[in-house]
Amino acid sequence: MILQALTEYYDRKAADPDSGIARPGWEWKEIPYLIIIQGDGSLVHVEDTQEFVGKKKRAKTFLVPQSVKRSSGVVSNLLWDNVEYATGIVCKGKKERVLEQHKAFCGRLNRMSALPAVKSICAFLANAESKRKLSDDPVWKEAVETCAFVSFRIVDQQEPVFRQKDVVEAIDNMGTVSENDVAGRRCLVSGNLDVIAKLHPAIKGVQGANTTGGNIVSFNFPASCSFGKKQGENAQISESAAFKYTTALNSLLSKDSRQKMSVGDATVVFWSEKKTALEDEFIDLFGEPAKDNPDKGVAAVERLLSSVRLGSFFHEPDATRFYVLGLAPNSARISVRFWHVGAVAEMERRFADWFDNLRIVHGPREKEHLSLWRLLVSIAPLGKSENIPPNLAGAVMRSILEGTPYPATLLSSALVRIKAERDVTYPRAKLIKAFLNHNKERKLTVSLDKENPNIGYRLGRLFAILEKIQEEANPGVNATIRDKFYASASSMPNAVFGNLMRLKNHHLGKLSQGRSIYFEKLLGEVIAEIPSFPAHLSLDEQGDFAIGYYHQRQDFFTKKESPEKQNPETV
Repeated sequence: MILQALTEYYDRKAADPDSGIARPGWEWKEIPYLIIIQGDGSLVHVEDTQEFVGKKKRAKTFLVPQSVKRSSGVVSNLLWDNVEYATGIVCKGKKERVLEQHKAFCGRLNRMSALPAVKSICAFLANAESKRKLSDDPVWKEAVETCAFVSFRIVDQQEPVFRQKDVVEAIDNMGTVSENDVAGRRCLVSGNLDVIAKLHPAIKGVQGANTTGGNIVSFNFPASCSFGKKQGENAQISESAAFKYTTALNSLLSKDSRQKMSVGDATVVFWSEKKTALEDEFIDLFGEPAKDNPDKGVAAVERLLSSVRLGSFFHEPDATRFYVLGLAPNSARISVRFWHVGAVAEMERRFADWFDNLRIVHGPREKEHLSLWRLLVSIAPLGKSENIPPNLAGAVMRSILEGTPYPATLLSSALVRIKAERDVTYPRAKLIKAFLNHNKERKLTVSLDKENPNIGYRLGRLFAILEKIQEEANPGVNATIRDKFYASASSMPNAVFGNLMRLKNHHLGKLSQGRSIYFEKLLGEVIAEIPSFPAHLSLDEQGDFAIGYYHQRQDFFTKKESPEKQNPETV
């Protein structure tokens, strides 16, 4: 199903002349350096195609003949490769091996030597004096230091040799069938009789994976082979289908793609079977906001929520499918962390539920919308993404997509971080509220709910009031009751609140009469619904405690009438 969906996506993009997706036999590749030569093969100079994008240099991207797959063997690309393959100049390898690599490069060129431009390259490579002059070019020294990819351009031509019309036609006519291919087998993706691919092109762009790429379909040890089949013969996927699904996936994973994002240790890509608004806005809903437009994500969420409320999100037929694929590195392979297919309208409804459950009151400097990564990193030790609990990110994303209960570790991880750092932060409060409203069918509101009778919520409010009294009684105090007692108060109220209630009398004595009466009334409102302090609170009730505490703290800092105006009888 995954490979079929990717193949269909390739066909959709290939039908669009403006998509820029590579056609069969070709791929997009960054080529940092071009060796400029005359028609007779003499050297002109070396061109650096790199430009600064921000603070980093980035090479120009070209549509090149499809790269070969190599590990320890010597196999050359056609008309482009690294410095050692293309010129035979030693960068990092051993001289004997470099000579073998260069011989393989020249061997592929010789098959096309009838073409004038290729003949010029062969003449350059055969001229020892021209190759020696390369070392005098300052740009070439940079290429040798990094053993970068290089190719060739004739001085009076605008494009590299591999983009000249006659060369492109020759490459397209070569075909991809080799002598060792097994023809006449049925492809599991297309269902047609076709040539089966033994090796699939590498997939690049998955965070944490090898820079040379990895594979979803791969067999390289005897235990996975049977009936005399080797490598790709164990999964009957045609060369055509293998090219399409890998090209589509590499396009989705490219640096400039707006159809990928990171969620924990997984790289997530998404697309729909035809052009949809959700395909364009998914990254704005769940990804990090763009630096040039930080409010774009907020606007996307608001559009989603309003469209669901108004019913206008049914702008796509129910049959329009949307795909979300989560990938993670696994040695030399790439593992599928999660895969979900759903109707666009249904998925928009589920996304709206997620964002609606997340909404909670916050300070003026806090952003209304936070990316999934920023939410999860708030419950990771030291605030580092690598410390996000294993598989949690994928499990949360899967729950959002499928509308199933969120993983229990989401709540427990948030509570552990709060107790460890003694801080109910905005993103942690969002996650806890979303978990309780979705999983436990709580009806936690966006801001303070004075009518909420839940014992955990009430105790959280009470703790926040007691802390506020202490802060006003002792301005500038270094450590409040939250720093000393939050963990025990939220889990074993009976062991803590008795002492805290006695301590608050001492603090109230330091306040003005008006403030003291205000807090006494507020305490009375909250305690009226607390018959006794329980011996312990369950995890769900500890979540309620955190939200009650957070709501009450936010309410203290919300601009409203002064306590004296609220209590006209006070002095």
